[in-house]
Amino acid sequence: METTDVTRAISAATSVAVSVGLAADGAVVLQNSNKLALRLTPSDVFARVAHVGQEVAGFEVELAQRLVEAGCPVCPLEPRADPRVYTRDGFAVTLWTYYEPVSPHTAPVDYAKALEQLHAGMREVEVPGPRFTDRITEAQAVVADPDRSPELADAERVFLGGRLASLRRAIDDRGAVEQLLHGEPHPGNVLSTENGSLFIDLETCCRGPVEFDLAHVPEAVCEHYPNVDQGLLDECRQLVLAIVAAWRWELGDQFPNGRWFGEELLRALHDGPPWPTLDVLHDRLGGL
Repeated sequence: METTDVTRAISAATSVAVSVGLAADGAVVLQNSNKLALRLTPSDVFARVAHVGQEVAGFEVELAQRLVEAGCPVCPLEPRADPRVYTRDGFAVTLWTYYEPVSPHTAPVDYAKALEQLHAGMREVEVPGPRFTDRITEAQAVVADPDRSPELADAERVFLGGRLASLRRAIDDRGAVEQLLHGEPHPGNVLSTENGSLFIDLETCCRGPVEFDLAHVPEAVCEHYPNVDQGLLDECRQLVLAIVAAWRWELGDQFPNGRWFGEELLRALHDGPPWPTLDVLHDRLGGL
């Protein structure tokens, strides 16, 4: 979210919290990407804020309620407020339970068990959702349009577009079983709490093979997840690298040091296997 919008977004979130009877005279920014994640104090509410029209918050709220009911390890909504999307000043605000982190990182074995549990619950919750290939289509559109990715060199545009298309065909040709997925279960979307590992950001849910979710997590987590198709996982890892690369080259991308990261993603795709995971690339760039 643009810096100029952050103050307004915080005001919108605190206004919503106060309107439902929650004390909110302070706010701590926990994360700022396409959405703003806040801890509202002193009531300790986890608020997520996005521009109206740039989110699918209604879908996320409904899905979170159903997954919590199914016993899935997801962050529940704030019980002191009505479970819905609130709008203020052009922002969509949702209120969630805040958990004080108990450790900086989730152990790989616990991470894998939580993800396996989430997938099991998602197989029982029937909700319509986009297929993971919709993201490929969106990435291809960015790469194909110089107006949307003006800094991407022509040779790289051809390379990246070709890689996206070939990986789409390869994964489809495998005919793997597909189900509802988190969509982006990377470490930034996992809370380490006294209640165990909990997933957040369900707006990214889509349908696809579980290996697509696993392509977003550290290698050590995959080692503890049962019955992984390693060939499919390798293809999904390449696909995630290519999709994220397209996002980093899109005009207006707000990811910190996005162009630098985009260059590193392209370099990884050119270098070939073994395919690095996103957390390895982040570490390679000093955590940025």
